[in-house]
Parts: sequence; C-alpha cells; structure tokens
Amino acid sequence: MPELPEVETIRRGLNQFILNKKIKKITTLCEKSFVGTPSIGKVKAIRRFGKALVLDLDNQKSLMIHLRMTGQLIYDGKERYAAGHPSDNFIAILPNKQTRVIIEFEDGRLFFNDQRKFGFIKVIKTNDVAEESFIKKLAHEPWEMTVTELYEKFQRHRNSLIKATILDQSIICGLGNIYADEALFASKIHPERKAGSLSKQETEALLTAACEVMQKSIDSGGSTMATYVKADGSKGDYLEKFAQVFRREGKPCPRCGEQIIKIRVAGRGTHICPRCQKKGTK
Repeated sequence: MPELPEVETIRRGLNQFILNKKIKKITTLCEKSFVGTPSIGKVKAIRRFGKALVLDLDNQKSLMIHLRMTGQLIYDGKERYAAGHPSDNFIAILPNKQTRVIIEFEDGRLFFNDQRKFGFIKVIKTNDVAEESFIKKLAHEPWEMTVTELYEKFQRHRNSLIKATILDQSIICGLGNIYADEALFASKIHPERKAGSLSKQETEALLTAACEVMQKSIDSGGSTMATYVKADGSKGDYLEKFAQVFRREGKPCPRCGEQIIKIRVAGRGTHICPRCQKKGTK
C-alpha cells in the first residue's frame, strides 16, 4: 500500500493532466472496483485524505480513489502518465485484463488498473466526503497535529507499543512502515516502548521527526519501494538519499556507527539502531 508521501506525489501529478477537464464517460469493467452510479462532470479539484484521492466534480459529486496494494492510474492522452504500482501496464496497450475502470476525458482516458482488485473508485456527494466512513475515522496528519493532542492520545493508548500506535490512522494519519521507522530513529525512540512511557518532550521530538521525514519524501517524489513510483512513472529517491534505517540492516548507523538491525514489531519488519534507540525509557 502506498504511504502518504507517494499518494501526495500522485495527487500533484494528476493536477497536470486532468484538472479542469470534463469527464465524458465512465466504463466499469469490474463491479467490485466501482461503487455507485458513474457521474459525469468537470474535475474542479483533486484532494487527498490520508492515502485516498478525491476528485471533486462540478456536479456536486466526487470520486474517491483508493489504490490499495496494486492499484494504478494511467492517463493516456497526448502523452502517457503512469502512477501507482509499476508494471508493464505503464507502456502496454490499454485496456487490458487488469483494467477495472476507464474514465474518458475530451482529450484522453484515465485507466484504473488493479491486479488484485483491492482498490476502488467510489461516487460520493461532495458535501458528504468528510462524513465518508473511511475518511471520517482519519486522525489529523502530522502537520495538523499539536504535541498536546498527540501526547494525550499516547496516554489513552498507554499500553500499546509506540510503533503500532503511530501506524494507527485513527491516532495519527499518514504514517506507514517506512516513515514510522524513520521518525522513531530520528527521535531516538525504540519502537517497542509503550506509548504511555513517552514524555511530552519525546512526543514533540517524534512529531517533529514525522513531519520532517515525510516532507523530505514528498519533495523527493516518494520512496522507491517495489510497488510505487512517482506520478510521472519515474522513481522517487527518498530511500537512496534520505532514509537512515529503513532497508539498511547490516549497515552502520549514520549517527553512531552501530550496525542497524531488523526486528519484528506489531507484525511489521522494523529497522532500528540498537544503540541509539534504547528500549527502556529515558
């Protein structure tokens, strides 16, 4: 699944190709992949809520798009633009057997491809977007959250592991596995500490780190994981340029030189420096 920086990169890229363009026709090739009655209108805005994209139309309807694990958005017009799970579809003749929805514009078509059929497009009244169950449960993103708000949430989930806590989108929105590892390393917090053990000062350090690592990733076009690339089809370079611990097991810690290790926390592969990130509280 893409993390917030990857989806934000896709949102910015789509602005270049479909903003202010009119949808002429929507064809659904897989009923599971499209929820609601297809709606025709001009794309007035492209918004992001956590890891979901929302296309607002000029008819008071919106299309919510969630790529999930293997979703792709491929715009084919005067030039081809590919976003999401990289595969030969980026240069293949479309539609093909993985095409689930086709959105036709006046000068091109936007293909929603999804190999595993976990992603979807859903029609919602624009005024009801904020009340959509998926969106309504999302917490504030790091940039919108205060230290006090996050600290109080940690206290309410005091017995949960801190990594599991910050991965919970109802507690803080947008952090996935990559950026959770990076933020915990930057703030020198062990991922197996209990959320309630963090002081307010540590909470502030973690929130600041989360903002910084995610902004760097957005600026660099996202990570280069095997499943997601930049909106124009080229790879982001966050992991190569900025990642300090993620996918760097066996390499020296950039801060102290200790060997980075990989452990499992809350069922997720987790990268830490055992010297910088002590399991006990400070």
